[in-house]
Amino acid sequence: MVFVSGCSAGVFLMTAVGSVERYYVGVDVGTASVRAALVTRDGQVKDTAEEPISIWEPLSGHYVQSSTEIWARCCNTVKRVTQGVRRSQVRGIGFDATCSLVVLDHNFQPVAVNQDGEQERNVVMWMDHRSAEQAARITGYGHRVLRRVGGVMSPEMQPPKLLWLKENLRESCWKDAAHFFDLPDFLSWKATGSLTRSLCTLVCKWTYCPSDGWDSSFWTDIGLEDLLENNHSKIGSLTCCPGSHVGEGLTQEAAAGLGLDRGTAVGASLIDAHAGGLGVIGADVRGFRLPCEDQPITSRMAVICGTSSCHMAISQQPLFVPGVWGPYLSAMVPKLWLNEGGQSATGRLIDHVVKGHVAYTQLKEEAKKRGENVYAYLNSHLGSMAKDQSSVDLLASSLHVWPDFHGNRSPLADPTLRGAVVGLSLSQTLGDLALLYLATVQAIALGTRHVLEAMRKAGHDITTLFLCGGLSKNPLFVQIHANATGLPVVLPAQTEAVLVGAAILGACASQDYSSIQEAMENMAKVGKVVQPSRELQSFYQRKMKVFLRLFAHQREYTALMME
Repeated sequence: MVFVSGCSAGVFLMTAVGSVERYYVGVDVGTASVRAALVTRDGQVKDTAEEPISIWEPLSGHYVQSSTEIWARCCNTVKRVTQGVRRSQVRGIGFDATCSLVVLDHNFQPVAVNQDGEQERNVVMWMDHRSAEQAARITGYGHRVLRRVGGVMSPEMQPPKLLWLKENLRESCWKDAAHFFDLPDFLSWKATGSLTRSLCTLVCKWTYCPSDGWDSSFWTDIGLEDLLENNHSKIGSLTCCPGSHVGEGLTQEAAAGLGLDRGTAVGASLIDAHAGGLGVIGADVRGFRLPCEDQPITSRMAVICGTSSCHMAISQQPLFVPGVWGPYLSAMVPKLWLNEGGQSATGRLIDHVVKGHVAYTQLKEEAKKRGENVYAYLNSHLGSMAKDQSSVDLLASSLHVWPDFHGNRSPLADPTLRGAVVGLSLSQTLGDLALLYLATVQAIALGTRHVLEAMRKAGHDITTLFLCGGLSKNPLFVQIHANATGLPVVLPAQTEAVLVGAAILGACASQDYSSIQEAMENMAKVGKVVQPSRELQSFYQRKMKVFLRLFAHQREYTALMME
């Protein structure tokens, strides 16, 4: 039997705590670090802490982590941000994480997901593409569940990862595995002892359907029928909406590790990008003169831009967008449908391009002299190369980048695509590095435009972008997104919008807010609005034509070489 809890918390009587400030903790497990924040009821971030987490690459393209280490970092960061605050003031906690796969045995101990047999290394990371062949095979079966993932199974989803483990690590992993968690659900389980999974993870990454549950024929067709045993106990049979109160709150053991009270409310978790969506997309925009001011929340698209980027758009009715994941019901905002586009490498791509250039050493030296980070220096250097600030974009008129160095997630859904650069010269100066950086940022923004156009063609009416994540702190990246898409870009008042989104989960679970929507309206705040340059509209129309031809040419070259 599949149990789906209600997705609306209803109206509750707030617990009186006098005039003492109420706090919520948000925990974000990203690709390379764990961060925590202490957040007030009106969305103010009072304190943050961050600790790195290890990434191992046992084989090329295989990326693994340790759930034990990740939980220890969660405990450390939460203790740090709650120092000096009475435990009773912390009303709730919410977790978000990358959509990585965690494997545990019958005793909830780690099971190795690598051929070296290192048991503690039991997490297949989201960016691990070892299962590309399995993903292509699953796509080839053409099962009806694929319609909800844009028609193509991605190696970043869990079914191909599970199939790879069964086919390649049957004896050392598969036969001992008793629990497969998405990382956000692992954190909820670790905190509460409850096996209830979030609809966010199961719907977005596991092909679960809120109305129908698991489709047994899908798992049988792809060769994973053993996951149907014992009422799907290995992959979950109890589900709830994001922000729902999980179990009975923090267990005694988890509370001791986190430095909080036993029973503190725990909100059902989210994938990290979806937490960023909660942290920005529901903000009150009245008074900012934006197109979406008098329009419903469905006119907004959240772009969560960090190591990779995700594009979140919600709708009242299900909209099927080729090459874009979804529609997913209640995966981010309860009772609304979510479409999720994305780019597999954005921040990671920019780092790769900049740090791999021969002038990078000179760049670091010059940035150090100015007391700036390398990207602030590159931004100012581009300004000095242009005749005025409004002409910076034009510097890359003859330099073009196709940004899918790690495959295309949306809207082409082709993990085999690779990057391309057209317009290089023999010169390798600092100026050349700055231009390559500029062209790469433009390519990423054009990738967002590509996703946006696919969503609009399918019926979305998007008039405003809401950006958050590490790249949203780069003013050049933000302005180029506005220029390339022709849409205003809203930045959150709190730069740590993902952490605010995670804290919203805890606030909702504590029943201090009656719903996710109410919590978003009160805790997400607008900080700044960046308008597009109308003078650059023609430039980016032409640049977009080049962008699309780079893709078409790559497909043509591949076909020629296969003749």
